[in-house]
Amino acid sequence: MNSLLASWLRLRDHLSDDLFGGPRVLEAAWVINLQKAGTLPFVLALMWIYGCWTTTAWVYAALHGSYGLCWLLKDRTFPDPNWEKKITFGGAIVVWVTVLGPYWLVPVLIVTQRIEAPPWMLFVATLVYVLGVVLMMGSDAQKYFTLKAKPGLITDGFFSRVRHPNYLGEMMLYGSFALLADHWAPWAVLAWVWLGVFLPNMLRKESRMARYPQWSEYRARSGLLLPRPGRAALPAAIAAEPPKQAR
Repeated sequence: MNSLLASWLRLRDHLSDDLFGGPRVLEAAWVINLQKAGTLPFVLALMWIYGCWTTTAWVYAALHGSYGLCWLLKDRTFPDPNWEKKITFGGAIVVWVTVLGPYWLVPVLIVTQRIEAPPWMLFVATLVYVLGVVLMMGSDAQKYFTLKAKPGLITDGFFSRVRHPNYLGEMMLYGSFALLADHWAPWAVLAWVWLGVFLPNMLRKESRMARYPQWSEYRARSGLLLPRPGRAALPAAIAAEPPKQAR
């Protein structure tokens, strides 16, 4: 991991975990789950306040609202250990202001501007959303239960051709939301999240996975977010090989 990436991760982690100092009393999952659980009520309240009952508003409420419910279900059945860390109140504010809050820009635009997407766009958004949810939920479930049974490098299933299918799925489903807004601002938010949060996370994860002896071959045969054409997946048995001693 190069020095620039390491510096950015240290700064970002400090802001989101320990801003203003003080006791770390909030679990990161609580902060995220609050936004996920609040999405559907927030969108429906917006629709009621502005009297906007358009098809696009209803479809968006169904898509983003159901994703919030899926996230809560995921957190109860196969939680991500990364969100079990404790953060400060200042860190929680940073997370809301920089990521979770801006995610709600899409419904604000759809409702206040009474945006009505054409039928073909509703179709595309729904299709991309469904595929994204399957990728995100399926790969997170595979990772959780596989690592729980036997730690190691996962190279089969959802991870056979793509090294970060969970991130790909989340990018797809949030991209489907932005598509419905028909506005540049949600895409700017996603560009920041994808480049400032997701990409550094993926690169940090790859630097940690490099300790496995089969990493080089797996990396050569798989893509970061998209499959490499003509590349065969590694045998599942390779995941059982022990990692090299970390230095």
